[in-house]
Amino acid sequence: MDITVIGTGYVGLVTGACIAEMGNTVYCVDTDPTKIENLKKGILPIYEPELDTLVTENHAADRLHFTTALKDSIEHSNVFFIAVGTPPGEDGSADLQYVVEVARQIGSLITRPSVVINKSTVPVGTADLVQATISEQLKQRGLDLSFDVVSNPEFLKEGSAVNDFMHPDRIIVGTESENARQVMTELYAPFIRNRPRMMFMGVRDAEMTKYAANAMLATKISFMNEIAGLCERLDVDIEHVRLGIGSDQRIGYHFIYAGCGYGGSCFPKDVKALISIAHQNDYEPKLLQAVEDRNAVQKQSLYNKLMTHFDGELSGKTFAVWGLAFKPGTDDMREAPSVVLINSLINAGAHVKAYDPIAAESARREFPEQWFNEQKLTIVEGQYEAAIDADALVLVTEWKPFRRPDFKALKKLLNHPLIVDGRNQYDPVQIKREGFTYYGIGRMPIHA
Repeated sequence: MDITVIGTGYVGLVTGACIAEMGNTVYCVDTDPTKIENLKKGILPIYEPELDTLVTENHAADRLHFTTALKDSIEHSNVFFIAVGTPPGEDGSADLQYVVEVARQIGSLITRPSVVINKSTVPVGTADLVQATISEQLKQRGLDLSFDVVSNPEFLKEGSAVNDFMHPDRIIVGTESENARQVMTELYAPFIRNRPRMMFMGVRDAEMTKYAANAMLATKISFMNEIAGLCERLDVDIEHVRLGIGSDQRIGYHFIYAGCGYGGSCFPKDVKALISIAHQNDYEPKLLQAVEDRNAVQKQSLYNKLMTHFDGELSGKTFAVWGLAFKPGTDDMREAPSVVLINSLINAGAHVKAYDPIAAESARREFPEQWFNEQKLTIVEGQYEAAIDADALVLVTEWKPFRRPDFKALKKLLNHPLIVDGRNQYDPVQIKREGFTYYGIGRMPIHA
């Protein structure tokens, strides 16, 4: 099949590369000429395990093409994935201007029956908007062409997106067209040969499924963080509670880890968007609003623990931060808890030395250049370098190299044997034995 993927961000690039890997010819379109030229050279705009190999190998095999002009693929393709961004507006609603613009371009260029697939995360009713936009363009051109608009939401986890696409646990397809069903079945057949996981439903059902899935996962996280806060006040260890409730098959262990809040490109944006959708439809989303509010509070938890320990005086102190990305396996710092922590510390007059194995360049783009010039914020090249003469170590992202550190070396490097563990990675019994003061999430503090 000849496929066009419009948008070479996280979703679009993974989609295009994985589909090309299965022998299809894929045209990836983006309006950014620098990004397109870099992709042709094998330089990716994002970090994602295995993705660079897929891109370079399929590009070299002439299965994966990159262009800034949608018209370059029109003569070859009649299947179009829309994978452009839907950033949140001031009210949290999804900004659909890029989706609409792509639909307008498709309508102004297609010359034969086509299938248009919404891969972007979009509110319920967006497929109708795309349908109307394309129809209007065709009308202006005096063409009577049949086309189908399909909702096919992505369920990719950053850090394992390639594996998720290649081995999906489900593929949601929203369409009422038999032609579109056949196209989508043929497209995804190589990915589900051993376990048929395609689910067909209405377009609006599919649009809602994506939002509901992310909102449910965010709810589990915020629920555990709320319980963790109560545990701290009752001398209860949240890790024991997690194990106890996770053993119930109705609950399970996924997404019930207490921590310093969720981030990334999906959960925060999608929860906000669903709240906005509810308000637009005169419905009060009490639970979703609580999920959002709890997460905002949780992102302040590490800073609050430091303030408590140092009696409210952080000015002039230096803190080592391990982990900048919102989760391991990615360089994505969007809505990352580290951003909230570092902003709070520097605004309080502290200095920060941070280390992340992947997200260093993302951090340099995230924070003001002045902070680096004035050495308020330093990005170091090694995890132990961050601890030199620091007054505390704060673990924010649970990268594997942080899981079993050399505590004896840390104790010698730090000014104070103090660890604030934002992911409950460390065993309090071991920490106490090593002579550290320790603060976790939902755990009683241990004092050296």
